[in-house]
Amino acid sequence: MLASASSFAADNFSIYLTRHAEKENSQSDKNPSLTGCGKVRAQQLATLLSSADIKQIYSTTYQRTMQTALPLSLQERISIKNYNPRFLTQIMMELKQNRENTLVVGHSDTTPMIAEYLSGQPLEQFKENQYQILYQVQFIDEEVILTTLTQPLECKK
Repeated sequence: MLASASSFAADNFSIYLTRHAEKENSQSDKNPSLTGCGKVRAQQLATLLSSADIKQIYSTTYQRTMQTALPLSLQERISIKNYNPRFLTQIMMELKQNRENTLVVGHSDTTPMIAEYLSGQPLEQFKENQYQILYQVQFIDEEVILTTLTQPLECKK
């Protein structure tokens, strides 16, 4: 009975995907940091995922994505693995093969693309001011379930 229960659990996992939190708006800086609100959102993400049993965290190497992933990384004591947003096929295949609860922090165009690939459901790119969306792609036996969650934080300018 134990063997079947543990193999059942191994077949069930979730991948969480989000865009980086709010970034500084600077025309000259191609690699901006998070705003104060963005840092609060990143901490909120860590709190939201505190009971999700995250085993891996992926982020692009940009400051804004790394800073979004950092609070969960520190909280769970998991190092952040970097991926190149120009080579999404590699990360998408790796996520499916790893079969572990994972957070992926990306960008307005790449996050929906990865979620669409994993879930098989069409998704649109995020609008420039959309930072609150968190996709959960659940793999339960042979079924894939996409859930779109919304972080409650609303930043006022």
